[in-house]
Amino acid sequence: MSTVMSTSYNASFVALSYAIAAIGAFVALTAATRIAGPGGRLNMINVLSAGLALGGIGVWSMHFIGMLALDVRMGIGYSLPETLVSLVAAVLATAAAMAWVGVKPSMGRLIGAGVLLGLAVCVMHYLGMYGMRFAGFFQWSSELVGLSIVIAIVAATAALWLGLVVRNIAARVAASLIMAAAVCAMHYTGMAAADFVCTSPNPMATPQGFGIISSLQLPVLVSVLALGMAFVISVDQAFQHFALGEQRRMAAMRRAAR
Repeated sequence: MSTVMSTSYNASFVALSYAIAAIGAFVALTAATRIAGPGGRLNMINVLSAGLALGGIGVWSMHFIGMLALDVRMGIGYSLPETLVSLVAAVLATAAAMAWVGVKPSMGRLIGAGVLLGLAVCVMHYLGMYGMRFAGFFQWSSELVGLSIVIAIVAATAALWLGLVVRNIAARVAASLIMAAAVCAMHYTGMAAADFVCTSPNPMATPQGFGIISSLQLPVLVSVLALGMAFVISVDQAFQHFALGEQRRMAAMRRAAR
């Protein structure tokens, strides 16, 4: 016997997922403005920072905080291989999109990067859902899946334009909020596209098996990885700040010596 389970969301976790997406997007856009080094060469450190900030924190962490917001009254588990692959995919695709448009912003590159970034968000989301384990299966609405992809691409392109072409702090904040809205709108539209169909008489049974963590362990995994990525980005940005200050100090000394 198959039963479509009812779902609801915890508003506090939904708000938290949006805040995390916005913070990740702001840090990523800040790093992206420094992707082009001297002579137009890529600054790979800032490419990595942008990828970790948006792909790792703004997209991947947001996704799993959004999953914690879901109440489906079923035992849920997550397969670690798919979960970690979704993290790597999000970081690499986001870094590639930021590098492509950050080194030489143009309308063509913005559109290309927006498509890549929007698809990266979608791939991460659906790969993360593919890694879910529960006593049943998903029943998908192809129309809502398609809508989620369109939302991600259009909003990601708009956010990249605002964040990288209009270069001031207000525009970057606005772009971060738009990017967060894109990620969250894609996520929750994608969730609406999936019905949880239970095929077990005991829907609350926790999935077991090698490499599977329960939803109760998920906050620990997400927190550890998100904090680790935030630490790496913070150290990198701090070193860049000090290095820039030292360069300015040396330049001032050379001018004074003339």
